[in-house]
Amino acid sequence: MNLRNVAIIAHVDHGKTTLVDQLFRQSGTFRDNQRVEERAMDSNDLEKERGITILAKPTSVEWAPPGGGEPVRINIVDTPGHADFGGEVERILSMVDGVILLVDSSEGAMPQTKFVTGKALKLGLRPIVVVNKIDRSDARVQEVLDEVFDLFVTLEANDEQLDFPVLYASGRNGYASDDADAREGTLQPLFEKIVEHVPPPALDQDAPFSFLVTLLDRDNFLGRILTGRVQSGTVKLNQPIHALDAEGKVIETGRASKLMAFRGLDRVPVDEARAGDIISLAGLTVATVANTIADTTVSEPITAQPIDPPTLSMRFAVNDSPMAGREGDKVTSRMIRDRLLREAESNVAIKVTESADKDSFEVAGRGELQLGVLIETMRREGFELGISRPRVLFGEDEAGNRTEPYETVVIDVDDEHSGTVVDKMNQRKAEMTDMRPSGGGKTRITFSAPSRGLIGYHGEFLSDTRGTGIMNRLFEKYGPYKGQIDGRKNGVLISNGSGEANAYALNALEDRGILMVAPGDPLYEGMIIGENAKPEDLEVNPMKSKQLTNFRSSGKDDAIRLTPPKVMTLEQAIAYIDDDEMVEVTPKSIRLRKAILDPHERKKASRKKEAA
Repeated sequence: MNLRNVAIIAHVDHGKTTLVDQLFRQSGTFRDNQRVEERAMDSNDLEKERGITILAKPTSVEWAPPGGGEPVRINIVDTPGHADFGGEVERILSMVDGVILLVDSSEGAMPQTKFVTGKALKLGLRPIVVVNKIDRSDARVQEVLDEVFDLFVTLEANDEQLDFPVLYASGRNGYASDDADAREGTLQPLFEKIVEHVPPPALDQDAPFSFLVTLLDRDNFLGRILTGRVQSGTVKLNQPIHALDAEGKVIETGRASKLMAFRGLDRVPVDEARAGDIISLAGLTVATVANTIADTTVSEPITAQPIDPPTLSMRFAVNDSPMAGREGDKVTSRMIRDRLLREAESNVAIKVTESADKDSFEVAGRGELQLGVLIETMRREGFELGISRPRVLFGEDEAGNRTEPYETVVIDVDDEHSGTVVDKMNQRKAEMTDMRPSGGGKTRITFSAPSRGLIGYHGEFLSDTRGTGIMNRLFEKYGPYKGQIDGRKNGVLISNGSGEANAYALNALEDRGILMVAPGDPLYEGMIIGENAKPEDLEVNPMKSKQLTNFRSSGKDDAIRLTPPKVMTLEQAIAYIDDDEMVEVTPKSIRLRKAILDPHERKKASRKKEAA
């Protein structure tokens, strides 16, 4: 069958998954009476809840040209839009022959788009540009197209890539057109453009079978499932195969016990696959991402795309709080270790190192969001963990000087808040590289900022901009170390005992700062119950009850009216804590605590640190 392999690149929320839904519908992948969820490609719960693509997923549609020509199978790879999950994207691009670059008609080309597009252009892929959401009231189609062209020039695209075809579309309403003023129609122009512009795979059908692993999955019945594109030859069911590492060393031999191709949203068993097909293969137990699976006569591995290094790490420790084991069933270091190693196996952007005392693990990744998603997934699986504050991974230049990761930060804010944002970013050692009005009373400001200074800033940024600001970050480079950056300004309120929070005590503590617990919440010594209004930490008694006498009855407590506590999400909690604090994560709760619970031990550790 006539074949095309294409990846869709877009920034978070630019409508990529919704467009794929419409491609399914209009190609006849779904039956007319079939009940299909919205954003069908967002397959796991976290993707549906957050509205972002986390895992790259291949799918395929069959399209028959209206005049009755040969049907075309289009393999589409839905890629994550967030740079934290860029490890997926870098590998996926080796499976495709063309890319569709989807940009929002109002927001234009954003940093994450730049990151993935740069990778695609380097590989020589020719993009099709689709300006999506043209029916928005604040659409600025021509300006956005100019921005995309400027972006391609900046990324050193060649003449062929700069001569890109353009379509104007509304993914939600299911139409695309060459005319920017179109407001109805179908996606037929997009299908035609893919078939015309993306070349069929130019691969050797007669050479021995070879296949580069780009995605790794696990199945309870089939074991390890390896996904990628067949680079040469044909593979048949039960054919003898072996796996080679990057140096060409044979890691293991086996048989292709199961072959599966993508048909719509399903993986369908097939008896054979040819060069150009994107398939999943089972039958090997050790082979992993970036390994070459090939016929036993092949000894040369396929060159894999290099993966950008991790820039941020967190410590995952066994939960040692007094409430450990009450809410989760996976609490031992062995269980945590096995789960993290399994994650590192399938996600090449994550690195796991075990500490000397064997009860904690250093997990390095691309950013707070990527590690936050991993922690959220683990807590839903029943794990209990203690998580440390994120820290950046430093490097060294040729002269032996310390370097640290920098990020390009693009901020869209209302004009009235731009002064506050610039001031706060300067305090965090960021340098402003661009500032321009973006229309509608908004300003777009671009900074080059050390990643270290951005940890924990997002919550403060939302407060400063009254929730209207949008911040996008992208790894830029390793640059010179910027010196000391001030962290959180306020201290915390720490519980000095164990028990249940009492309304009478909390009422008295409200003047001290912002509370994070409600009456009746279980507390323990060393747990953080609120933010102090002053810079130092303060130990308090949130369990203190009213002294009852003949003159003081307990009934008067009905009059206590407490401000609702500040409840933090997992990402907010991780960004909030300081170096001597931890987040206790269980399937039901997120608690903040001091790393050392005992106040005397805490003071000793603090004195040692000062002396050092």
